[in-house]
Amino acid sequence: MKMHVLLAAGCIATCIPAQASNPLQPVELSDQELSVLRGRFIMPGRIVHFGVTMSSVWQNASGQVLGGSVQMQASDGMFQPQFNVSTITQNTDQSAPPAGTGQIYGGNGLSTVNGVTQSVRAAGDFNSASNNFAITVKRGDTAPDRGYASQQFTNSIENTKAGNIQISPSAGGFRIAINALGQGTSLQQLGSGGLQQHTNIGGAGNTVRNLTELDVMLRDSPIPAGSMTGNWDQLRALRPTGY
Repeated sequence: MKMHVLLAAGCIATCIPAQASNPLQPVELSDQELSVLRGRFIMPGRIVHFGVTMSSVWQNASGQVLGGSVQMQASDGMFQPQFNVSTITQNTDQSAPPAGTGQIYGGNGLSTVNGVTQSVRAAGDFNSASNNFAITVKRGDTAPDRGYASQQFTNSIENTKAGNIQISPSAGGFRIAINALGQGTSLQQLGSGGLQQHTNIGGAGNTVRNLTELDVMLRDSPIPAGSMTGNWDQLRALRPTGY
């Protein structure tokens, strides 16, 4: 036992001078260390509500608007997730603006990146575009009422003079794709453990907005003692061997 104490004291004494010299010096973790780090987890029964809202809007130089949204919610006690799909079109009776002459090349590798991928590429003038991703975590015991009736989620396509918008299930999730004729394309896709938000603009005077929001509500009520015992057993199994 004394040998263990001496070894621990020796390790502490060795580390103190290095840390005291610059306690704010950042330490870079290797790829191997990052690969074994564990994320936080939620105890069973804690999630009351989980919702996703995805929306895309494209407005061209003539004021024509192409847009759409997908809302999905899954709440405690719900048999299956509920969906609401809608498309937005404005000033579709007008003629589309002249096609842009800008050319965008490459970018094929963007679709193979894991996690969250966002890109905006423009080859025209006076364009504005943004990709936003937001996560909101709240606490409560009652799931919020979204105020919409669930509908069957199938492939939805809207065609206009300004282009077309397609909302469809994809890769275990869903996607919103806009093709603004002569102006460019945009894509939002959530599924396969990742989120993609891409905008390619070849024309002029376009405004594009892509937004995805995740909404999570966690239960505040106490967890039963039996559940806590099972959770502690799981945590003990994660402890490394040693002192």
